Amino acid sequence: MHEEFETVRVAFDEEQGLATLTLNRPDSLNAMNGQMRKDIESGLDLLTEHDEAADGVAVRAVVIEGTGDRAFCAGADITGFSGVSPAAFDPHSMRDSIIEFPAPVIAKIHGYCLGGGLELALACDFRIASESSRLGFPEVDLGLLPGAGGVQYVARLASPSFAKELAMTGEHISAERAASEGVLNHVYSDANIDAEVDAFVEALAAKPPLAIRAVKDSGNVAAETGLHEGRKYDRRIFSTLLQTDDHEEGARAFAEDDYEPEFHGR
Repeated sequence: MHEEFETVRVAFDEEQGLATLTLNRPDSLNAMNGQMRKDIESGLDLLTEHDEAADGVAVRAVVIEGTGDRAFCAGADITGFSGVSPAAFDPHSMRDSIIEFPAPVIAKIHGYCLGGGLELALACDFRIASESSRLGFPEVDLGLLPGAGGVQYVARLASPSFAKELAMTGEHISAERAASEGVLNHVYSDANIDAEVDAFVEALAAKPPLAIRAVKDSGNVAAETGLHEGRKYDRRIFSTLLQTDDHEEGARAFAEDDYEPEFHGR
C-alpha cells in the first residue's frame, strides 16, 4: 500500500506488517508545518483503519523518516508562525497520535533533528540515528521554549539539568552525546543506518504483536503514573495475554524445539 499526502508519504508492507511514514518537504529540510502535522495524523489514521479491518494485527511497527540525506526534520517552519494565534499552533494532537498508536513507532534520524523535529522523535517509542546527525532545541533564540513538551520528555529520558542545558543553549549536539544521555536508543554509521533500522523493526515484527503492544502501553503508563498504578495495569494485561492464541503459540515453541510459532495478534 502506498498513499501520498501533501507533505507525507505512507508505505505499508502487508506481508511483514511494517509501515513507513516519510516526511516529504526536502526543500525546507522537512520542516514541520501545520499541514505536515495533519498529514502525519492522517497517515497514522489510515494505518489504524487498515489494522482494525484485519483479522488479528496487521501493523507490527511504523518507521518515521525524512526525505533526503540532510534532515530528519529541521524543526518547525517559522514562516508559518506569523499571524498565527497561540491556540492555532497546537502540536500536541500529532504527538498524542504517535504516542497512542498501538504498534511501536521508530524515529529513523539522519541529519538535522531540531526543535519540533526532535519533539516528533521524542514522541516515538524508539530513536535510532546516524552518527552524523545533529540534535537540539534552537527555540530559545526565537524567544521561545520547545512547545510540545520537549524539555519535559528530555528531563525524563536524561535529566532535568541536561534538558535545561539543551533548551537554554540552543546548541546542536552530536548523536553520540544524545545517546550517552539516554535520548537516543542507538547510533550507527551513516553507511549502516538503513540496514540496522530494517533489522530492528523486522525483529520487532517477528514478536507476538499483542505482547509488543502491551509493553508499549505499559511503558506509557509508567511515564504518566506512579509505580502502584503501573503494577496494577501490568497484572491486568498479563492475565489478558494468557488467554491469547499468541501466548499458546509461544508456549508451544518454548516446549517444542522444532516448532516455529506464527503470531497473528489474536
